[in-house]
Amino acid sequence: MPAIHDSSLVERDIGEEIHTRITPTEKEIRTLIIIGIYIVVIMVLWRMPILKYILYPFKLLTVGLHEWSHAAAGCCTGAKIEGIELDPDEGGVTRMRGGIQCCTLPAGYLGSSLIGAILVFCGFNVTASKVASIVLGVLLIILLFWAKNWLTRGITVFFVIVIVALWLIKNGEGLVYFVLFVGVMSCLYSLWDIMDDLVFRKVNESDASQFAKLCGCCPSQCWGVIWLFISFIFLGAAIILGIIVFHDTN
Repeated sequence: MPAIHDSSLVERDIGEEIHTRITPTEKEIRTLIIIGIYIVVIMVLWRMPILKYILYPFKLLTVGLHEWSHAAAGCCTGAKIEGIELDPDEGGVTRMRGGIQCCTLPAGYLGSSLIGAILVFCGFNVTASKVASIVLGVLLIILLFWAKNWLTRGITVFFVIVIVALWLIKNGEGLVYFVLFVGVMSCLYSLWDIMDDLVFRKVNESDASQFAKLCGCCPSQCWGVIWLFISFIFLGAAIILGIIVFHDTN
């Protein structure tokens, strides 16, 4: 007599499995709490007199990742990178010849948001955080190669030393918190930049305004909203995937 399978039981088992996979464990809840604490601390210190300088090196790092993303997109579209410069006012510029502007212009915001989201994703797992720190170190060494002023070189070398030092302390356990913080910082800085430069238009010229002139179909604020939406998707996806992918790891 052929076996009879109850489809409702199979569907229930699948549903329970999915529910188990997306329900955060205690460790994942701790990671989410840390992310929340980082967000609060960063937002509080962002404009606070004197204390805001605690974030200053990390702001320059995120600007560096923004400019690195421009340069990376330029390399992928045939541009010759002449150099990257950070300035003390938390700005930066990537000088390149050639490339496809419709790719290089949005790459700054979206690229740094994506890098930040990947770091947040890796922050849910110790081993992944260690791998992410190596990759971040490689990105910084490439940035050092492109650097054209003392500030860019200084901030790059500083964070390479920080990564190496964390590897040597307690078997690199601190890299989890570092990678997570840099990821959250990069995501928040990118989101803030998009809102400040592209939506509220507090600067006369930005990547979005140049992109709008290039396309000629939408105003810069429209592109700012689109890039902002994509950046939120990156961050949300990083958190959800971090919970799902590393659910059964220690």
